[in-house]
Amino acid sequence: MDKQENKAAGSAKLNSYIKIARPDHWIKNFFIVPGLVLAVILIGKPESVGSFIVKLLAGFFATCFIASANYVINEWLDAEFDKFHPTKKFRPVVSENMKFSLVMVEYGICIVIGLALSLLVNIPFLLTEVWLLVMGVLYNVKPFRTKDVVYLDVLSESVNNMIRLLLGWFIVCENVYPPSSILVGYWMAGAFLMAVKRYAEYRMINNPELAGSYRKSFAKYSEATLLCSSFFYALCATFLIGIFLLKYRIEYIVAIPFLFLLFCYYLYIAHKPDSAAQKPEKLFREKKLMILVAVLIVLFAVLTVVDIPVMKVWENAFFIPTGR
Repeated sequence: MDKQENKAAGSAKLNSYIKIARPDHWIKNFFIVPGLVLAVILIGKPESVGSFIVKLLAGFFATCFIASANYVINEWLDAEFDKFHPTKKFRPVVSENMKFSLVMVEYGICIVIGLALSLLVNIPFLLTEVWLLVMGVLYNVKPFRTKDVVYLDVLSESVNNMIRLLLGWFIVCENVYPPSSILVGYWMAGAFLMAVKRYAEYRMINNPELAGSYRKSFAKYSEATLLCSSFFYALCATFLIGIFLLKYRIEYIVAIPFLFLLFCYYLYIAHKPDSAAQKPEKLFREKKLMILVAVLIVLFAVLTVVDIPVMKVWENAFFIPTGR
């Protein structure tokens, strides 16, 4: 009986180390898909389907392991602050006696696997994964620790959104970069999501002093500043994405109101009790949001191949006679 209990305890301990790598968050790495689709639309389909599938699988799991490496150091270095959070105080690093040496071994293993898989894609993809890894260090590790600096915490974490777009792009094309408007727009969209997440967390804690103990940047935030900053990021994102849509295909203008609606509905979700905006990996449970995303995807697909002649008039400059 003792042996069985010891075996169960050992298994639970192993599960804790797996848990801090957050494999349940790997769904976030589907953010590489828009970059992949964008490259196919602008550059063209890959010549070899077999090679593309290998690169896609290798690229996706490479991103998962590099992201897990960042999660591992995040959980370890945040333990002293997570104990002040209503739910994060139950994380394994806070509530269990985990060993620093084993955490570092896990961190190293995730990096090695992630970079090895990246080599199966191409060099630009590998360098972009290194960039993602470096952002994890800048975000979590002193003396940088950008997550403690007001506004920079959101901007430095959301740049990972832009990095994922690049990763998806490089799976298809390694010799050309995507347009800057969509790159920065995707970054700002990520900043909007992150600022709304902070807003939902701040509201849930509902105690400025406790919130500041959990996250240093919260000591200088308020509900108002978080809400206003998220609105600013949304404006930047929709403006830049709108520039890209109008520049590359005028038909995409039909989808812009649905894009606005998506941003608004996400902000609405942040006001729900125990909002899914605090845990983006659980957003798939928001059925209306998923329906809206699906409609937007289908709409973009249709507008990519269907021409609307009447809209072509907007592509040309015209002048109104003044009577002189």
